[in-house]
Amino acid sequence: VGLHNWEFWRPKSLLDTARFTLSFKSWHRKKHQDSRALWKHEAVQKYLETLSKEYQQVSHLLNADSINDFEQRTLRRRCADLSPIAAAFQEIKEAEREVQELEAMCRELDSRDEKQLLELALEEKETLDKQINMLCRKLFQLLVPKEKYDRSHVILEVTAGRTTGGDICQQFTKEMFEMYQNYADYKHWTFDIVNYTPAEIGGLHHAAAHISGDDVYRHLKYEGGTHRVQRIPETGLSSRMQRIHTGTMSVIVLPQPEEVDVKVDPKDLRIDTFRAKGAGGQHVNKTDSAVRIVHLPTGLAVECQQERSQQMNKEIALRTLRAKLYQQIIEKQLSQEQSARKLQLGTRAQSERIRTYNFTQDRVTDHRISYDARNIREILSGKEALDKLINRLLEFAEIEAVTEYLENLQALEGGGC
Repeated sequence: VGLHNWEFWRPKSLLDTARFTLSFKSWHRKKHQDSRALWKHEAVQKYLETLSKEYQQVSHLLNADSINDFEQRTLRRRCADLSPIAAAFQEIKEAEREVQELEAMCRELDSRDEKQLLELALEEKETLDKQINMLCRKLFQLLVPKEKYDRSHVILEVTAGRTTGGDICQQFTKEMFEMYQNYADYKHWTFDIVNYTPAEIGGLHHAAAHISGDDVYRHLKYEGGTHRVQRIPETGLSSRMQRIHTGTMSVIVLPQPEEVDVKVDPKDLRIDTFRAKGAGGQHVNKTDSAVRIVHLPTGLAVECQQERSQQMNKEIALRTLRAKLYQQIIEKQLSQEQSARKLQLGTRAQSERIRTYNFTQDRVTDHRISYDARNIREILSGKEALDKLINRLLEFAEIEAVTEYLENLQALEGGGC
């Protein structure tokens, strides 16, 4: 039997969402939906059953003598794609059967003599529930295609916003930059400061860093946007007013693949040198080692004062400029692929307010997923609490991608209705 005769063979990508026209009418998206809730949806079960059957058919075909070498190679690739999905699907099904058996047993264990056995059964059920949640997350991670730039290193920039007094934004910007520096250390990434422009009263006007390591862009890509702070300032002019001030700072995250193939004509560049400011040793105010490069056609400007050598700073600034120009290409591709919708996770635009840090209520709110976290200091420490928030964003994005695909599939099967 030729491969073209098998209907299940049609999708080359498990979630090739760009090919379909969106239809949101057939599905009510729940804002607080998690992996476990999505798993229980009838359409998800139907789709996974189809993939599981396809895996069995592909495995059977691989053992047939009638297929040629090309078909065998194609089948092997498809089998490799489907195998972990089918395995996770069966693991969840088996774990759910065990939960049902425990629940049935618990209903029968109601006498005092069986209280200890009941407690053990409930503990085992709780362990199985956690295992199912973990497997559901793993399954949807397998279904969602990896973004092209997820494994890339990044250029992360922070810039203070404006408010009455100004110092609240600058202090918050410094805290945020230190938070990402600590998070890089927590994730065992390398954090190299490219530019650092401090404010006079101890805050930070602007800073940039090159962060390298495993899956850096995947974890930081949803940090880009406007972060809002609400607090009574502790220092500076605003602290004398003893009232809550609101300020903002912006974060930009640029993926930087190892090889950024963007040609820059030297004629299009204006290169200025100036004396570095801030931390960096006694040399900073004695030599014009800092470099600013302006790309005249686009108006993009980058600075670097990381190194003592003007030439090294120039090379780093050029690398950053190429990353920014590359980002424009990426954004154009993303806007084409996602032209029919705006991600609930946001457009990643710098002007979009994505998160509020309310110090008086000791609460951090991510507006894209309606997620509240207590203990701001724990978040700003850049460790486990921030990692939990970032992983919740990633899980929500995965659920959105799976949900969208199933909506598209329903629309396709229903003739777009």
